[in-house]
Amino acid sequence: MIFFIGSVFSPWYAWAGRRDPLDHCCVNVLLSGPGGRWTMTERGAGEVARDARRLRIGRSSLEWDGGTLTARLDERAFPHLDRVRGEIAIRPAALSDVEVRLDPAGRHLWRPYAPRAQAEVAFARRGFEWRGEGYFDANAGARPLERDFRRWHWSCLHGRDRSTCLYEVEPRDGAPLSLALGFDDAGGVQRLAPPPPAPLPAGFWRVRRATRADPGPTPRTARTLLDAPFYVRSAIRTRIGGETGLAMHESLDLDRFANPLVRAALAFRIPRRRGRPRPAPAQDGRDA
Repeated sequence: MIFFIGSVFSPWYAWAGRRDPLDHCCVNVLLSGPGGRWTMTERGAGEVARDARRLRIGRSSLEWDGGTLTARLDERAFPHLDRVRGEIAIRPAALSDVEVRLDPAGRHLWRPYAPRAQAEVAFARRGFEWRGEGYFDANAGARPLERDFRRWHWSCLHGRDRSTCLYEVEPRDGAPLSLALGFDDAGGVQRLAPPPPAPLPAGFWRVRRATRADPGPTPRTARTLLDAPFYVRSAIRTRIGGETGLAMHESLDLDRFANPLVRAALAFRIPRRRGRPRPAPAQDGRDA
C-alpha cells in the first residue's frame, strides 16, 4: 500500500509539468494471490485533505493517533472495476528518526519511520485477513526520480532481534550509494557493513534485480508480487547478518520509466479523476 502526494509514477503528473503535487494524488493497493486486486486511481486536489495527523485521498485515509497508523481504504480496482475496501493497522515497535539522503544534494530523502512493526490487515474480500510483521517508510523528492537516478534496489529482512534494510542507488552522476541499516525493537539503529553483492533473476519484463547477502547460498526469488516494465516487487529468500528468512525486495529501473512508450502505457493503468478545482498552487512544491 502506498499513499502518493505528487504521484511520481503518474504520466498525468509528468504531462502537467509536476507543478502541483496536491493535484496528483493516489492510493496504490496491491492484493496478491487468487482474487487479488490492484488500485491506483489518481485524484485531483478537490479530493485531497490533510493535517498533521490525517491524510485523505478520495474515499481512503491514513491516520496516526500516536501509537497506531491506520489506513482505511475504499478504492476501485482496475481493470475489474469492483471496490476494494479494507483496513490496515500498523503498530510500530519503535519510531525511527533516521533520514537518509539518497543523493549528495539532499533532493531525495528516505525516511524509515517504522522498520519493525506489527500489522493487522482486514479487507472485505475472502482470504485477505492477516496479522504479522509490518513496515512503514516514506520517500520525498524535489525533482523527478528519473532526472537523478538510473535505478535502485531496496530490501528489508525482519530477523529475531532486528530488521535490516538494504538500499542500493545508482545515480546519473556521482558515486553509487550502498546502505545497510539495522533497526531493533527499542528504536536503536546501527550502520552495518553492506554484505557482498548477490544476483537475482530478472523479472518477466527483464528488469534487472540485484541484492546483497551473506556468503553462501545465492538468494532466490520466492514469489514475484508485481512485475511491470520498469518495476518489480518480490519476496526473496535470503541471508543477511546471519539471519535467514523472507525479505521484501524491489527493483526500480528509471531509464525504462522515462521511456515515452512506457509512460503512455501507464495512463491505462492509472485512471484520473480531477475532483473539484482549487486555487493556483504556490511554486516549488515537493513530491512525496
